[in-house]
Amino acid sequence: MNRYQSTKRVGILGVVFNLFLLMIKLVVGFISNSQSMIADALNSASDIFASFMTMIGNKLASVPRDDDHNFGHGKAEYIFSFLISLSMIALSLKLFLDSLFAILNQEKLIYSPVLVLVCIVTILVKFGLYLYTKSVYKKHESLLIYSSMKDHRNDAVITCCTLFSIIMSNFNVFFLDGVVGIGISLWIFYTGIQIFMESYHILMDVSLKPEVTEKIVYMVKNDVDVVDVKDIYSISTGYKYILYLTIEVDGNMSTADSHEIANRWEKLLVQEFEQIQQVIIHIEPVMVNSKKKREEKLDEKQDKKRGEKYGKK
Repeated sequence: MNRYQSTKRVGILGVVFNLFLLMIKLVVGFISNSQSMIADALNSASDIFASFMTMIGNKLASVPRDDDHNFGHGKAEYIFSFLISLSMIALSLKLFLDSLFAILNQEKLIYSPVLVLVCIVTILVKFGLYLYTKSVYKKHESLLIYSSMKDHRNDAVITCCTLFSIIMSNFNVFFLDGVVGIGISLWIFYTGIQIFMESYHILMDVSLKPEVTEKIVYMVKNDVDVVDVKDIYSISTGYKYILYLTIEVDGNMSTADSHEIANRWEKLLVQEFEQIQQVIIHIEPVMVNSKKKREEKLDEKQDKKRGEKYGKK
């Protein structure tokens, strides 16, 4: 199953299970007057919206490149992750205010074993969804799947807190219900900010990580036919990158030979780095004693091989 099919399945499962949880939480929450359960229900409503956004964003991101979008539609994934983060932040503020008013007004929930049962069902469902999305995320590293994974994990933890406040209410400790509601809102806010920042960085064309860039420069510089790497730039197309390189070669080298070097590295870098979609290399001839420099590089590599050989012995 490819990246887009996996993300679609994650979205569908999220809608189905969160719709089920929303209905039972709302009914039980209003009957028992549990602010934390109502907050948990609204969180499930937010999850449904997020799952729909996951499905739509995934659908658009899977569209292949065309004349208007030469590098594909991969950024759609991050635009919809951005929208999900904004909805989470807005929801967290609403839940925070509702829970705060519940504490100030000293509202009391009506304890019921059904509340406990709903919490247990929610925890089991959400933990199961978390394990599934985590396994999918490890394969594809999609921000949409990551958002769902974090959301399912957070929901399982949040509902554990809700369960604790409900149990304590049976001992007439009612203020914890509002406190847990505030805790839930802060957790949702924090997660929303995390997803917001990750989406923002991609949409603002963040570059490849420095350690990846350094490794690329090191690899290319070690080529005996390359005098030096002058410039290296990268631009995000979604979850992948376009890499631009300027390499210096011997000015006495033929055009055909220099372009062969560029073609070779364009293929090698795409094969070596999964996050690189395309490599564009500009050749810059330099009038230096590059032949001598290449010979020195070749000698260094041979010395290194000899050192490794003798070192193993």
